[in-house]
Amino acid sequence: MKQSVTGCSIEEAMRLLGGRWRLLLVSYLLDGPKRFNALRRDVPHISQRMLTLDLRALEEAGLVARTVYPEVPVKVEYALTADGQRLLPVVAVMKEFGLWLKARKDNNDD
Repeated sequence: MKQSVTGCSIEEAMRLLGGRWRLLLVSYLLDGPKRFNALRRDVPHISQRMLTLDLRALEEAGLVARTVYPEVPVKVEYALTADGQRLLPVVAVMKEFGLWLKARKDNNDD
C-alpha cells in the first residue's frame, strides 16, 4: 500500500478506505458475516479480482477477518473485526451525505 505523503489523518484514512468499493464492502459487512459470493451479489458491478484485492487489503489492515471452515466444499466467510466495527459512524455519515447528494441532484433535475 502507498505511504502517506502529508502525514494527515484524513490522508491515512483515505489511503485505506479510498476507492470505489472498500467502504461499501464494509457497509455490507456491518449486517454480519458474509460469504464471497454474497458480497458479489451485493455489489454486482465489482469484478472478482477487485473484490478479492479489496477484501485482502481490509483483512491486512485488521478491519476484516476471513474465516475458513473445514467443510466440503470449503466455506469462507468475511466479517468485520472489532476495529472494523469502528467504521459504523463513518458509514452512517457517508450514507447521510450520499442521500443529501441524491436529493440535491433530484431537485436540480426539476
